[in-house]
Amino acid sequence: NSSLRTRMSTQKAAQNLGMNVMVLNVSNDSWQIEFEDGAIMNAGTAEHIKEAARVISQYCDIIGVRTFAKLQNFKEDYEEVVLNKFIEHSTAPIISLESATLHPLQSLADGMTIEEYKTTKTPNVVLTWAPHSRALPQAVSNSFAQWMNKLDVNLTITHPEGYNLQNEYVGNAKVTTNQNEALANADFVYAKNWASVEKYGKILTSDNNWMITKEKMALTNAGKFMHCLPVRRNVIVADEVIDSAGSIIVEQAGNRVFATQAVLKQILEWKN
Repeated sequence: NSSLRTRMSTQKAAQNLGMNVMVLNVSNDSWQIEFEDGAIMNAGTAEHIKEAARVISQYCDIIGVRTFAKLQNFKEDYEEVVLNKFIEHSTAPIISLESATLHPLQSLADGMTIEEYKTTKTPNVVLTWAPHSRALPQAVSNSFAQWMNKLDVNLTITHPEGYNLQNEYVGNAKVTTNQNEALANADFVYAKNWASVEKYGKILTSDNNWMITKEKMALTNAGKFMHCLPVRRNVIVADEVIDSAGSIIVEQAGNRVFATQAVLKQILEWKN
């Protein structure tokens, strides 16, 4: 699927470590891959993951895989077939460059950014749902919640009715449908849209009152605004917020290089 930060930051991180990078868009550049075991391949797919993954492993020391939720079938998306089949059949280490359910490199950079900008030992962090013109996966939100549960922060998740995330990612976070209550005294505000899990892939509301505005940020403790990007201006967040001194979205995106570089370096050291 489309990528700006993940693709470029991963390439930059690899180059910083003296690595060479090859990019393969499977939908355009290679044969279509079959992921089903026992498939009779007399239709559109020409290559099976069993061969493809092992062959790519011969050419690469590390393989980054980026896939995307179809938002049609909860079970299929959350089984992570594409990513897990690469893990099963590859002989090289696999890094997720975002999958149907998680975006770990983004969340690592998010955690680094909070550590960098926090002014108290245990900051108050809010993950807030925000409106969007189309349904989006839960990957970024799941990962962010999952990783915040590992850090020394007070995490609150706020969203409209029907947008509950899976408990395995929510963890110990406080959950509320009252956005203003959640934003009170927040040190960091992370805005993100995600589609409903209960009515999988559906948009249940387009309430513009959930957009992050100057008035909403005034409820916080001079909170820093965060977003994974790309962001729909004046839909998810007002210009006056994203362009303010409290917005750290560019710095957050910059940390994508350092987060990925740390991961790549550790894998290379492990391999050697």
